[in-house]
Amino acid sequence: RMLSCLLKLTRVVLSHRLWALFILIFVFVSFAYHKLYWGMWEDPKSRGPPYSLSAEISCAHYVPSSLNIAAGPSPSTGNVFFVETSEQITPSYLFSCSVESAARTHPGSRVVVLMKGLAKENASLPKHWAFSLLSCFPNVEMRPLDLTELFSGTPLKRWYLRPLRHWEPHFLPVLSDACRIVLMWKFGGIYLDTDFIVLKNLENLTNALGIQDYDVLNGAFLSFKPKHKFMELCMQDFVQNYNGWVWGHQGPELLTRVFKKWCSIQTIKSMSCKGVSALAPEVVYPIPWQDWKKLFEAVSALELRKLLKNTHAVHIWNKLSHGTKLEIPSQALLAQLYSQFCPATYTKMKQD
Repeated sequence: RMLSCLLKLTRVVLSHRLWALFILIFVFVSFAYHKLYWGMWEDPKSRGPPYSLSAEISCAHYVPSSLNIAAGPSPSTGNVFFVETSEQITPSYLFSCSVESAARTHPGSRVVVLMKGLAKENASLPKHWAFSLLSCFPNVEMRPLDLTELFSGTPLKRWYLRPLRHWEPHFLPVLSDACRIVLMWKFGGIYLDTDFIVLKNLENLTNALGIQDYDVLNGAFLSFKPKHKFMELCMQDFVQNYNGWVWGHQGPELLTRVFKKWCSIQTIKSMSCKGVSALAPEVVYPIPWQDWKKLFEAVSALELRKLLKNTHAVHIWNKLSHGTKLEIPSQALLAQLYSQFCPATYTKMKQD
């Protein structure tokens, strides 16, 4: 009887091949949709952990009690800002080192890390070793980045709310450029990219930005008093001369344009003009971006001291260097910077 049924079914299928094909496709699509739908809406607890988890950080092990930050930040000092404009919530070693080195060199300041991927509700931080480690520092605050709120009351609000803005090819870097100048104008303090290693306190560098190389300023480091006219002009130029399709147009090129107008000059050099300083490259950009591979080359302790004599912070040029393997431990310049200026992150790197 079963053989007879199979023969009948075969004849039906062969005589109705198009219908059979349609039914098979329909069943397959329905099955795929069902899996996708329930995969998206299933209870997150039933899946594996969404982050790369590690054992809880022992603050006593990673951050010795002798570190002079026990009292936390003074309310009278300014903020040090870091910004993550992507949805990324798994900080890298370099990210952790940047924040740790800033916390150690600015014990009296609040080190505020604004991350777009963090929940806006009063939720706990994601379970990731970097959040646990950085929570050991009482002057570090991890906060969600609310872009609509940040840009409110500035010329950049209408720019940000344009619906097609997010489709531009360099939107995330441009968004980061926008955040830093608004933060400096609204709140003042210090802004740093998350690929800096801070060697010295930066608070004496007021109303300042650094020369990247010949005739170009970079906004990876900014230090300004709140409501400063220079930052106001930067916001105006951001909107008036906007071009999100050219890399750097809203970042280094914008700051360079505004500074040249501010000082009425054609070529930028290390100088102070109407209360705004363009710092020599060795202050915060001692390694030119063209020579980023030097970060992975061995240097002696004497060479390191000589190189960093007049340096307050080192920009690591992560856009270029992020795929390069770093031996830990080693005498590579970058490894020595980790070891000296973010030892807690360095200890975690050695363990991993």
